[in-house]
Amino acid sequence: MRRVVVTGVGVVSPIGIGATSFFENLLAGTAGVKRISIFDPSGFESQIGGEVPAYKIADYVPKSYRKATKVMARDIQLAVMAADDAFKDAGIISKAYSEIPTLVSERFGCNIGAGLISTDINELAQALATAKVDGEFSIAAWGGQSVGGAGGGQGMQQLTPLWLLKYLPNMLACHVTIIHGLKGPSNTVTCADASSHLAIGEAFRTIQRGAADMTICGGAESKLNPMGLLRQTLLKRVNISAGANDGPEAASRPFDADARGSVVGEGGGLLILEEYEHAKSRGAKIYAEVVGFGASQDSYSVTDPDPAGHSYAAAVSKALAEAKLAAADVDLVVPFGMGIPGHDAAELAGLKKALGEHASKVYLSPIKGQTGNLAAGSGVEVATAVLALKHGKVPPAVNTKKTAMPLNVSATVRDANLRVTVSSAYSLGGQNAALVFRAV
Repeated sequence: MRRVVVTGVGVVSPIGIGATSFFENLLAGTAGVKRISIFDPSGFESQIGGEVPAYKIADYVPKSYRKATKVMARDIQLAVMAADDAFKDAGIISKAYSEIPTLVSERFGCNIGAGLISTDINELAQALATAKVDGEFSIAAWGGQSVGGAGGGQGMQQLTPLWLLKYLPNMLACHVTIIHGLKGPSNTVTCADASSHLAIGEAFRTIQRGAADMTICGGAESKLNPMGLLRQTLLKRVNISAGANDGPEAASRPFDADARGSVVGEGGGLLILEEYEHAKSRGAKIYAEVVGFGASQDSYSVTDPDPAGHSYAAAVSKALAEAKLAAADVDLVVPFGMGIPGHDAAELAGLKKALGEHASKVYLSPIKGQTGNLAAGSGVEVATAVLALKHGKVPPAVNTKKTAMPLNVSATVRDANLRVTVSSAYSLGGQNAALVFRAV
């Protein structure tokens, strides 16, 4: 079986654009949760989120491709930016940077996870307003028919011909592969919050079986739009009491006894995976080796994880078994840690089943206290496990102060001789996934 290593890390997050900036701010305990500014959240029960700092997408694509940014929803932009960071970090010269790339296109794959991309409300509302007949919306007028001489027939004609291309989840991988000239195996995973982990797991398998030598993989998503925030509010997942006693920076509290719900966020995390000998032959910087991947489905509920954590534990146990590692070999876990009491309890139950007594001893670094929930962008959490391993730093759990069970967490960064790290995730609907990394 071919060995697979990480040779590039790309991150776009509420606490920094670029893996270096992100990890420095993560270790510093920087908070990225604040009042949403990219749209007016007035009227929503929760008005805060983990928002990516201001950027210009044109800075992350070749000049020849800038027209295409007009059909990029924010989720797509985040993926394109994270990919740019990952390629540069890995020292790979792609089509985006030179007419003479250093990669073999047919041997370079792409697996990017995505979520439900929400429509630009302003753009759609303006079109809907033109499809009114006698003050009410008309499906006939929306479709282009003239209704009773009432001046209908505008409707969707107001949308640009390529409008739909902004909202298809496969467009994240589409734009990344076109920009960088990748022609290897490609796929899009849309399993909500577990998408990044599952996409990385599939990319891992692609290289293992010899179908590619390199892949870019992970995920990106933005929940910072009216529809995204509304959905999470209706599902009763968000903390609607933030600000009553503390500032927004304390709203997301993974595994804390005072946790009151999650915080919506946005971000993207992409890794460059590479076959070990291929990486050595080009003198690549190696962050870590991917040694295990596990996935499961708990079939419990469309809105909540199995409280017993059986299937979550199965994903972690499968990943460790493939890595030929015992629970005691794990030094750090970057858990999902939503900050939703029932969800956190289920995750801890799963970790206890998978790690046994070691669950209370392993370093635990939930990052959503600083970033909010990045959903399909949880490749940022996988990147955290990789960066922590490479640098020997345990990121702080800034808002995890009072825990229901003994947990090895700290409000400040810790130095540690890390050899094995795990990143795990679950999603609405019950998909579970875990990845295991080992120092090289």
